[in-house]
Amino acid sequence: MVRAAPAEITAADFYDRARARLLFDVPPGLVDPNIIPETGDPGTSRMLEIIAREQPVRPAAVLIGVVAHKEPTVLLTQRSAHLNEHAGQIAFPGGKIDATDGSPLEAALREAQEEIGLDRSFIDPIGYLDVYGTGFGFRILPTVARIKPGFKLAINHSEVDDAFEVPLTFLMNPANHQVHSKDFRGMERSYYAMPFAERYIWGATAGILRVLYERIYLT
Repeated sequence: MVRAAPAEITAADFYDRARARLLFDVPPGLVDPNIIPETGDPGTSRMLEIIAREQPVRPAAVLIGVVAHKEPTVLLTQRSAHLNEHAGQIAFPGGKIDATDGSPLEAALREAQEEIGLDRSFIDPIGYLDVYGTGFGFRILPTVARIKPGFKLAINHSEVDDAFEVPLTFLMNPANHQVHSKDFRGMERSYYAMPFAERYIWGATAGILRVLYERIYLT
């Protein structure tokens, strides 16, 4: 996991690169347990292989909303402390894909509306990142989107305690991408953390942000 120097690109460059590099083709690995999402980390890849054999794949979708301020930000949430899974953690708006959702994009938009009241009229979807697998069996397909400033949020406190924005430049600077490790059945697996002020961004959220950096900032 080599850290490259941060790329100097403008906000306009970010959106242009994202539109050029991301598509809305749904990867088969979102639902196929025989396709293991690429991680670049042998321990994590092995973990995902084991999880795929032991429990059903759980397709999910999240929204990476990049707010088009003069200095862009990423819209994140803090999950409610009483939830059964990932309680209190920093996350993107999103959740499991329902049978009634027409696509992962529709699932991400629906969840953003339900969780934080983000109106679809402010969202300009750009494309999907790669499928991201987790140790809970989730296969997450992130949608990158440009968010027009001026939106009003309505927090659903049964799911989310708070919503906040973090500067894109902070999240896309590899100097802020801490690499930690933990044990999974005797195997060491790595994960990212990106602490920002009092917010501890780690796990799947930090991992997806790292994928975003690699897809958009690295050539």
